[in-house]
Amino acid sequence: MNFDIICLDSLSKIVLASKPTTCLFDPLPGKLSKDLWPVLGPAVLNIVNLSLTTGTVPSSFKTAVVKPLFKKAHLDPGSLGNYRPVSNLPFFSKILEKVVYQQLSAHLADNNLFEPYQSAFRAFHSTETALAKVVNDLLLSLDSDSTSLLILLDLSAAFDTVDHRILMDRLENRFGISGLALSWLKSYLSDRTQCVSCNNTVSAFSDVKYGVPQGSVLGPLLFSLYISPLGQIIRSHGINFHCYADDTQLYVPIKADNASQIRELEICLSSVKSWMSQNFLLLNSDKTETLVIGPARYRHQFDHVTISLDSCVISQSTTAKNLGVTLDRTLSFDQHIKDITKPFFTYAI
Repeated sequence: MNFDIICLDSLSKIVLASKPTTCLFDPLPGKLSKDLWPVLGPAVLNIVNLSLTTGTVPSSFKTAVVKPLFKKAHLDPGSLGNYRPVSNLPFFSKILEKVVYQQLSAHLADNNLFEPYQSAFRAFHSTETALAKVVNDLLLSLDSDSTSLLILLDLSAAFDTVDHRILMDRLENRFGISGLALSWLKSYLSDRTQCVSCNNTVSAFSDVKYGVPQGSVLGPLLFSLYISPLGQIIRSHGINFHCYADDTQLYVPIKADNASQIRELEICLSSVKSWMSQNFLLLNSDKTETLVIGPARYRHQFDHVTISLDSCVISQSTTAKNLGVTLDRTLSFDQHIKDITKPFFTYAI
């Protein structure tokens, strides 16, 4: 498999539709690069096509600048945990990634290689479609007077721990990517560096040996391909699931007195955690949540039902945030409406 070279018109559409972001090491601001595109276009086209035909990524495109972003104003600025690292990449590196992204996505779609229940980074899929599928299934269960158990898995720093060797093997043997396309992706992941920029001071560079590039175009798609075997594991236990990038949710109609059902769910969770450990991903048992959804007259039967994961009891919640939406035990969305309207009442007062 080889990536196809691109014409100037196609590249121009990508550039002009892109947000003019700027990295510290960009020779020109992103906005100026777009304004000067009629002049820069042929040279950039040559760089892009040379990269595609040689299977290599320019080293200057593989350097990220990480800036600490303060999470909330009321937090302690002296605590590093209150900052979120934001990774910035050169403007034209993202343009090259978008060219590859289009061709890689087309290969996956044309050959039906996407995980059916992975809604991230696919055309006509989104957090909305993921939520619509899961909520619809849960509502159907409610309509049939049944109770469902929803488990929201939490992964710690998932994008940062991807093993490149495993990813390359998966791209080749599971997704049929070979030749110069595979060489390009190997070059894209290897020899990456980053530095930290804060208060006009730049740190020394450090090598990035693991993970998919943060703030990149291809990184999230590569991560979704990395975790694609997870679907087979969950299906083998007869559990419903849906994924959006690193957000994975399991749900199943269940009866409180059915010990074998609960045991099968625990075995499934154990298999998921074991697979993640083998693939250098960390499932955070402490932050994984359980939500019992069903009629009030049945929910109390689950008060003393526990779901364990490696001797750790998963906490049972009355509400849980799922892809930005707060779900409750009856799917009324009352708490979600309160959460999103509260700032407006505060402002009015």
